[in-house]
Amino acid sequence: MKAVVIARAGGPEALELREVPAARPGVREILVRVRAAGVNRADILQRMGLYPPPPGATADVPGLEYAGEVAELGVGASAWNVGDRVMGLVPAGAYAERVVVNEAVAIRIPATWPFEAAAAVPEAFITAHDALFGQMGLQSGESVLIHAVGSGVGTAAVQLAKAFGAHTLGTSRKPEKLARARDLGLDVAIDSSRDDVAEVVKRKTEGRGVDVVLDLVGGPTLAGSIAALARGGRMIVVGLTGGRSAPIDLGAVLSKRLTIVGTVLRARSLEEKISVTAAFAREVLPLLEAGIVRPVVERSYPMADAAEANRRLESDAVFGKLVLRWD
Repeated sequence: MKAVVIARAGGPEALELREVPAARPGVREILVRVRAAGVNRADILQRMGLYPPPPGATADVPGLEYAGEVAELGVGASAWNVGDRVMGLVPAGAYAERVVVNEAVAIRIPATWPFEAAAAVPEAFITAHDALFGQMGLQSGESVLIHAVGSGVGTAAVQLAKAFGAHTLGTSRKPEKLARARDLGLDVAIDSSRDDVAEVVKRKTEGRGVDVVLDLVGGPTLAGSIAALARGGRMIVVGLTGGRSAPIDLGAVLSKRLTIVGTVLRARSLEEKISVTAAFAREVLPLLEAGIVRPVVERSYPMADAAEANRRLESDAVFGKLVLRWD
């Protein structure tokens, strides 16, 4: 089968389309013919040699999410039929014509959806849903600050928070991304390139602060996030695109009784992935089918242009998601 392979650690030019050994399903696994795959920051880090996949995962083929059709059933697999349209997460390997997944972590694709739209869903929406509701327990009527609201996870998070009745605040360094995020349900747009985030939050919440912070940036946002949180507030760190370290005001953490949590999906156990997938299918898939929330795809590229898609994502000009497709 064909796959986009990391020929060596480095820039986008390190990605090459090659023939690789065909994948085969094992016990309770399914083989999926991949029609489209989402492009994520983790792919870039893996390509650069900075974020190796978990043990047992494909090391030289990037890609965390796929959409396609069931091509073959492994021994004991009974949840799906050949030809069923499915999407989901993998620890790596989605930039390939075929991918093997456990049948319990595959998700049904709504009948009217193109594969490109489906490929933009799993990483963004499962991550956002698990972080905001599974771990932070965001409730209707609470407020949430989303850093990098124009990113893939950010665009999913703002829609989900709004759909579940939360008040949404979001940051971006690009005004045009903030303007587009308003169309997705962003109540308060904060230009982090010029505004004091904590001051804007305090002004917009009548001095109280926000209940939850979803941080997709890391380092430089930490101080402002702590200052922006209300007493008893919760913060979850999902991404580190801005850096992995920063000074922390522990006095504020103690006096405000804050909770700070870190999370990652890729390295979780199969049992944990089954659990978050089931929660997504139960609580979010109906919203997607009804059009209440939607994947945001800026552009799709042929799989042979994976290097160009990676380069585009690195430019920080993308709103929502980029997708690769097999033509």
